[in-house]
Amino acid sequence: MSLPPLVEPAAELTVEEVRRYSRHLIIPDVGMDGQKRLKNAKVLCVGAGGLGSPALMYMAAAGVGTLGIVEFDTVDESNLQRQIIHGQSDIGRSKAESARDSVKEINPLVEVVLHEERLDNDNVMEIFSGYDLIVDGTDNFATRYLVNDAAVLLGKPYVWGSIYRFDGQASVFWAEHGPCYRCLYPEAPPPGMVPSCAEGGVLGVLCASIGSIQVNEAIKLLAGIGEPLVGRLMIYDALEMQYRSVKVRKDPNCALCGENPTVTELIDYESFCGVVSEEASAAAIGSTITSKQLKEWIDNDEPIDIIDVREINEYEIVSIPGARLIPKNEFLMGNALQDLPQDKRIVLHCKTGVRSAEVLAVLKAAGFADAVHLGGGVIGWVNQIEPEKPVY
Repeated sequence: MSLPPLVEPAAELTVEEVRRYSRHLIIPDVGMDGQKRLKNAKVLCVGAGGLGSPALMYMAAAGVGTLGIVEFDTVDESNLQRQIIHGQSDIGRSKAESARDSVKEINPLVEVVLHEERLDNDNVMEIFSGYDLIVDGTDNFATRYLVNDAAVLLGKPYVWGSIYRFDGQASVFWAEHGPCYRCLYPEAPPPGMVPSCAEGGVLGVLCASIGSIQVNEAIKLLAGIGEPLVGRLMIYDALEMQYRSVKVRKDPNCALCGENPTVTELIDYESFCGVVSEEASAAAIGSTITSKQLKEWIDNDEPIDIIDVREINEYEIVSIPGARLIPKNEFLMGNALQDLPQDKRIVLHCKTGVRSAEVLAVLKAAGFADAVHLGGGVIGWVNQIEPEKPVY
């Protein structure tokens, strides 16, 4: 559907701006009026990572007048494969500051506002209220639902994107004109069901593919041109090089934007999304060991069986000495239980401790009462015991 422009045009463009944006100005659908609207727009990008990087860079180049950046993390070497707004010299720096410097280098005419804090229930409404449009570059379900709910409660549209391995999705959620994120995904997936990019990986260039689509939608909304992705979900398969569009209808029973909403204020999103299942949390109580404790057991030849529940490609990157690989799904399907020893204590580990806690719950239910898992996973092991090894 065609929608009216989201913002009013600025009073004028300077000579410098006319020169800079000339290739926009000669497009009839954009022209002077559209570029003035971009100049007058205030857009908030949640995250300066995989999706936020290309989104911020292209919004800056396009002439969006004010760009807000919500980001609390620092630049890590593993980010550089896809987060192109950062460079080698930025490792260890604030992502927000690094992104700001790159934006100013691309376009010094853009005003950049930094929000160097984790987005949460206490600050989201105040932060969002100062912007016309939200671009969501988050990578976890709790924050996605937080962004959606805050945007709906404030009556603001937002452009959503999601990436995983070779697959990407994008849409525009605006409850006033169509569905919200909850209409598409009423409930978060069960804990551990959908791996994060940190667990499953992502093709670096996929970030640019989806991030640029998000910017395209932002420009259309701000300038009031074209047919925005309101009520449509764009799905991209990079391996097959296929795009397809799926209609998403407003759900009259939506808990947030439906006819009789039950969610009328912000909720506890960590609990709603169940980052770790109740069973896993309960199993981990009193059954979580540290890397130093595991090292002592290994050095003392304690009767233990160290089991790595990650995937084989992760195991090939880095592993704990003596650990054998049995992926998490083998336990969830019940195939691995028969191969476990009865005369040794089982020690489970994954990358950071989430997946191993889920497997620990399975083992506890199967009668392995003394099984434990490694808090912090292999990342914690490398940081504390073998810092010469790589992390990912």
